[in-house]
Amino acid sequence: MKIQFLQHVPFEDLGSMASWIKTKGYELHTVRLFKDEPIAKMENYDGLIVMGGPMGIYDYADYPWLVDEKKAIESAITGGKKTLGICLGAQLIADVLGSKVYKNKYKEIGWFPVEKTPEAQQCRIDSLLPQKPEVFHWHGDTFDTPKNAVRLYKSDVCENQAFIYDKNILALQFHLEMMYQNVKEIIKNAFNDLTPGPYVQSAVEMLDGQERFKRTNKMMNTILEYLF
Repeated sequence: MKIQFLQHVPFEDLGSMASWIKTKGYELHTVRLFKDEPIAKMENYDGLIVMGGPMGIYDYADYPWLVDEKKAIESAITGGKKTLGICLGAQLIADVLGSKVYKNKYKEIGWFPVEKTPEAQQCRIDSLLPQKPEVFHWHGDTFDTPKNAVRLYKSDVCENQAFIYDKNILALQFHLEMMYQNVKEIIKNAFNDLTPGPYVQSAVEMLDGQERFKRTNKMMNTILEYLF
């Protein structure tokens, strides 16, 4: 298995997924878009992972590589490649599939529950997903679920938290891969996002409780086993 990984900023990496990929012995090609590294043709890879970042999906002037990134995602989807998008990555997948991406009513930053949707029952992945897990969020934008995709999760503040398309394209608005150090890094580098709001936790609250990270990392591994 050969996986291409698109990284938007230094402080949002694979997190717990890195050790899972290493344990599997999969070949990983990392593209640091923030260093203007070129994206390889998806025809040479079996899978694609697209991570998060503070930029918006239409910020072409500041991040011109978004154009090529969207082409790579489209190539992965049309080529039937296994594809995972997290946060910004999920929004990019939604956009490529023709859905609207827009600012959510509230920022959602910190540990908040998501609830599985009734329509998730029609998917094979449903049996692997807990009903109402507490997961880590860091987003101000959201997306509409694309046509022919199945919405998997929602939350009180965000109707579209995850979807699966064509069995092998998975988009997660929230983060299951982040470990304690990852959250420390995103707090340090995106501290300006922590403006007061009903769904914005403090840095202390976000770093509290190692068990949270263990639970979500385990859920991430389960999803990776299904997808890759």
